[in-house]
Amino acid sequence: MTTGETHRAIEAVFRIERARLVAGLARLVRDVGLAEELAQDAFATALVAWEAGGVPENPGAWLMAAAKRRAIDGLRRGRMLDRRHAELARELEEKRDRGVEEVEAAMDDDVGDELLGLIFAACHPVLSPEARAALTLRLIAGLSTQEIARAFLVSEAAIAQRIVRAKRTLGRAGLTFEVPRGREREARLGSVLEVVYLIFNEGYAATAGDDLIRPALCAEARRLGRILAALAPDEPEVSGLLALMEIQSSRLPARTAADGSLVPLPDQDRSRWDRLLIRRGLAALERAVALGGGDRPYTLQAALAACHARARTAAETDWPRIAGLYDALRAVMPSPVVELNRAVAHSMAFGPEAGLALLDRIGGALDGHAPLPAARGDFLLRAGRRAEARVQFERAAALSRNGRERAFLLARAASCDSGA
Repeated sequence: MTTGETHRAIEAVFRIERARLVAGLARLVRDVGLAEELAQDAFATALVAWEAGGVPENPGAWLMAAAKRRAIDGLRRGRMLDRRHAELARELEEKRDRGVEEVEAAMDDDVGDELLGLIFAACHPVLSPEARAALTLRLIAGLSTQEIARAFLVSEAAIAQRIVRAKRTLGRAGLTFEVPRGREREARLGSVLEVVYLIFNEGYAATAGDDLIRPALCAEARRLGRILAALAPDEPEVSGLLALMEIQSSRLPARTAADGSLVPLPDQDRSRWDRLLIRRGLAALERAVALGGGDRPYTLQAALAACHARARTAAETDWPRIAGLYDALRAVMPSPVVELNRAVAHSMAFGPEAGLALLDRIGGALDGHAPLPAARGDFLLRAGRRAEARVQFERAAALSRNGRERAFLLARAASCDSGA
């Protein structure tokens, strides 16, 4: 194997094993930043050792062993300094030895628990949602600071600061990097799923910039969802969220035209929908329902997506069922966005005037956001009120921060005059 091939092999292994390494080390040293440093040290050691002796048969185990040695050596040096400072000799030496044994035992624990513990730590409610998302993409997905900054259209310096502050906050919180149990786990799981959902949504419908979608971000969110589903197979909402992301992702190839412009759902070429992702999503939805999550928020949203996935044409969409599902979702997850989508569903099931009546009840929570006037414009256009529709589409375009979406809305405004 050439030097270049060896380096590529090492980089590939590190990408695969990185999250596992950091998870085990974080549980050991109780410090995310130090865990990342130790993992990076193991990678640097591998670059030298593997170039000389070749890639080992089990490279992941080799990296973990190297990281373990560095971590334990570091603990020993730290404890020896404490011993000298406190003038404790034999007592602390014995305590140190017992600590090393405990460390080695802990690092041999189930890897799945370690990784899940790191996910729960990265998504701890003590952090802001933006910090949780950045830290999760860094620690679990292994994205660089530059990649995260590009994904969320934030400066690289801002993302770097966000990640550093998040690590410090977690350090001050004194986390154990273990999977919480009982009520604490149930409470924290919502934060974990919220972060994965946030990452997926930013990829599925970019809030700013020139691209409508960012498939790579959706792919990372799905990968996180699959990790969670494998590590927490009995949690219905994990399967529900995975189902939602798989089904929604199936539409990505058809959501944009060749020039990058938006293709609305009714106009999409359904032959371009990814049938494998749909099958995976429907299977995950079935698991979520079987686990008793049929009335949970993510599972209900997955059921909504499944209605579209099962319809062979837009005309065959079961809008009355979708409207009923939104009624159920509104009861368990009330929010202005759910109210807006419910209005869309009712307008399709029972006519545009029904949708307009529901929009009037939403209030001012969505004022200043493009989706509200865009929906109103669509309802007015279908009701034959073209002049009013044009005003709403133009207002939505002015509020949009996404270039492609803005162009789409302006085109819809122009169509109100042409009769197209």
